Amino acid sequence: MIVKDEAETMINLRTIRIDGGHDIRGNEERDEYERDYSRLIGSPAFRRLQGKSQVFGAGTGDYYRTRLTHSLEVSQIARELAKRLNRKHPELSDESVPGLMLEPAVVEIASLAHDLGHPPFGHKGEEVLNEILLQKYGMKYEGNAQNYRILMFLEKRAGSDRGLDLTAAVLLGINKYPYSLEAEGRLKGLYGTEWKEIEALRKLWKLPESAATLEAQLMDLCDDIAYSTHDIEDGVRAGKIQMHSSFFEDPGLIRSLIQEIEKEKGVSRLYWENADVEATIRHVLSQYWLQWERIIRECQGEASKARREIKAQWVNLFAGSVGLLDDPAKGWRKITFVRDGQENIELLRTMEVLKKLAWVTLIQDFRVQRIQKRSERIIEGLWEAFDDPLKAPSILPPDWVDGYEKNRGKWPWPRFVADYIAGMTDAYAEKVFSELHGGRSGSIYEMD
Repeated sequence: MIVKDEAETMINLRTIRIDGGHDIRGNEERDEYERDYSRLIGSPAFRRLQGKSQVFGAGTGDYYRTRLTHSLEVSQIARELAKRLNRKHPELSDESVPGLMLEPAVVEIASLAHDLGHPPFGHKGEEVLNEILLQKYGMKYEGNAQNYRILMFLEKRAGSDRGLDLTAAVLLGINKYPYSLEAEGRLKGLYGTEWKEIEALRKLWKLPESAATLEAQLMDLCDDIAYSTHDIEDGVRAGKIQMHSSFFEDPGLIRSLIQEIEKEKGVSRLYWENADVEATIRHVLSQYWLQWERIIRECQGEASKARREIKAQWVNLFAGSVGLLDDPAKGWRKITFVRDGQENIELLRTMEVLKKLAWVTLIQDFRVQRIQKRSERIIEGLWEAFDDPLKAPSILPPDWVDGYEKNRGKWPWPRFVADYIAGMTDAYAEKVFSELHGGRSGSIYEMD
C-alpha cells in the first residue's frame, strides 16, 4: 500500500523502517530488500547460526544440519514457492493490501532470519533459559521473541541504534506469532517493548487481529516442511531412525507418537480430536517404509542416494500441495496445503506425524538426552556466574557492559544476562563455562 503523509510524500508501507522511513543512504541501485538481505547475512547473529544446534549438537559431524543450513534450506523452499504462488495468483502483487502480497525476496529474508533468537543447545537451551527467568524473576524467554530483540535492538549497524532496522515487510514476515508474550497464557509471541512497535506496524497495515501476513505464513509452513523432511534425513544418517520394517511397526514408537500428538489436542489446527490418531500414525509410518523399500531398490542399495531421494520426494509432495485459501474466521487469507479447493488436513497431519517422528527419535533418544543434560548444566553454570550485577561485569566483555549501562533504564540485568547467553554458539558456551568452572584456563589472546 502506498499512502501520502502530511507533506504529501508518497510512502510505501511495505518498505518503511521504524528508524525513520526509507533508507536513503548508500547505493541507490539497491532496492530496500537488497539492503535488508545484506544487513542480515553480514550480521554476527546470522554467522553464529553455523555454531548452533538444529537437532544434533553443532560440531557433532560434518554431515548434520545446523541452524544455519536449516535456515538456508527453508529460505530456498520458501522463495521458490513464493514465485510459484505469484504465477498462479496475480492478485498477490496488488499493493493495496500489503499483508496479502507475496514477494519472494521478503520471504527469503524472513526465512533466513527466523531462527536467530534460538540460544545454544537448541530447544533445551530455550527451555532452561525460560525456566531460570520465570522462577527467579517472573520473566520469560522465548526464541521468536528473542529474534525481534536481536533484529530491533541488540544487533549493531552503522547509523542506527535500532538493530538492523529492517523494512516493515520483513519484520512482519518473520512474525508468525502476532501476539504479546506478556499477555496471560501466551507461550509464543514478542516481548512487550518490541511488540508495541510491531503492533503499530500491524495497525498501519490494517492486519486483522492474530492474522499473520502471507509471507509469514509461507515462511512458517516451509519451516515445517524442512523440519519434517531434512531432520528425518539426518536421523536416518545417524541411525536413530532405523530403516527396517520392525522399527516403523514398533509399539513403543507408535505409543510415543500418540503421546506427543495428544499433548497438542485442542490447540492444534489439525483437528486431531476428530481423527483416529493411532490409525493415522500407523498409515503414515507404513507408507514411509514402503516408499523407502521402493527407493532403496531403485538406488541399487545405495543408502546415501536413497536418503536424499526420499527427502526430495517428500519435499516435492509438500511443496507441490501448497496453495491459497480464504480464511473466513479471520477475514483474511491462508497459505496451507490444498486439495480440490479445500484445506488438505490429511497431508497436514502427515507432516505433523513426520515432525513428531523426528522429535521422538532424535530429541528423545537417551544419548541426545545425555548431551542435553550437559547443556542444561552449562547454561545454569553460566547464569550462576553472571547473575550478580555488581560482580559479573568484571568477567563480561566491555562492549556488553557498556551496552547495559547505556540502556540501564529499559534493560534489566536478568534480560541482559539472557541476551548474552542466548547469543552464544554451542562451542563458545562450553568454552566460557570451562573457563569459569574449571577444566580450561583459556588464553587472554582469544578474541571473545
